[in-house]
Amino acid sequence: MRICFWGKIADALNGRTGGGGELQIALMAKTLAGLGHEVVVVDLDISKEYTTQDGIRVCPVKGYNKGIKGLRTFTHRLPGLYSTFVNINADIYYCRIREYRHIIVYMAARKVGAKFILGLASDLDILSIAKRWKHFYSSNVRDLWGVFNGFAGELVYPYMLRNADGVFVQHIGQKELLKKKNIDSVILPNVIDTSSFTVGADYDKTDFVYVGSLDKRKGFADFYRVVKESSDHNFKVIGSPRDKTGNLYYEKLKSFENVKLTGRLSHEETLRQISESRALISTSPMEGFPNVFIEAWACGVPVLSLYVDPGNVIEKEELGVNAHGNINLLVEAINKIALNNGFVDRAKEYIRKNHELNMERKAEIGRMFTWIYEKNTSGGKSDA
Repeated sequence: MRICFWGKIADALNGRTGGGGELQIALMAKTLAGLGHEVVVVDLDISKEYTTQDGIRVCPVKGYNKGIKGLRTFTHRLPGLYSTFVNINADIYYCRIREYRHIIVYMAARKVGAKFILGLASDLDILSIAKRWKHFYSSNVRDLWGVFNGFAGELVYPYMLRNADGVFVQHIGQKELLKKKNIDSVILPNVIDTSSFTVGADYDKTDFVYVGSLDKRKGFADFYRVVKESSDHNFKVIGSPRDKTGNLYYEKLKSFENVKLTGRLSHEETLRQISESRALISTSPMEGFPNVFIEAWACGVPVLSLYVDPGNVIEKEELGVNAHGNINLLVEAINKIALNNGFVDRAKEYIRKNHELNMERKAEIGRMFTWIYEKNTSGGKSDA
């Protein structure tokens, strides 16, 4: 099969991890290429086509940055995207992360008789618009282009969700939300390559670590309040401010002697910092299945989450603490945390069974895409 992905994926394909969604697409693309499929990635940030060492063809959109600003979206960019996807003539097109331009991919898939898969990146994708306003749009109201993107996404995303040939979700909670909307979906868990992971040394770990964007959407203001109530503990903050909220509390934290602000680090160094920490702190109010949770457990580190417990795995598998939105409970967990006997082994076993990119999981990914391709084949392409 020829399978097409798109987004800012080139960096992740070359080991320079961007966001969690981009990393997941890159791992999926590499897996499918390794299984013998022809994989094509369209990336808007590159200017020349090339092939990666994994055999993945990475393509630009010709003329994407030409034209008059403000008008070129309609005169150059959207038409260029459409023609690029049509010319690739894939058997399957896969989209992930809420984005109005996925409708162009959907239209191209229908044009060439291909299958279209939509992957959920966040629970927020399928919750109410009121929740998206609270946790996402309200932090972008001064960005006119962001407002346009959000409005356009609200118009087209429900249509794509209901008309996709396959919808991939990250955990049982997302599947149940879609079931209430009479939309079928398949759970395809986030994966992780554990070949370079190490568990931190056996010395007493003292630091708690926060990893991610420093902004309103990730609950950075709540993290600041947690730190204020936990003056007896040390914290590492890995990430950079991305909005006014992030900048405000980033500057305030500079005066805290128990807080180390590292800025953005390489993926390798971030993993090392996590492995040497006592626990990972998450204050994000809305997620899908955070990569950083999986990375922490693979390092033998528990997760203390203020809001998010994807599929209730933190509580069911005893992988940390879910504070159910109560900052006092999170602070109490920080004060009382003690690794139960066998936690490291339990966490790593959970990762092995559910997220490790081993031969079994690679085969599962291949079967999922083949199943979508072969489903209702009379309506799709007859040859690869």
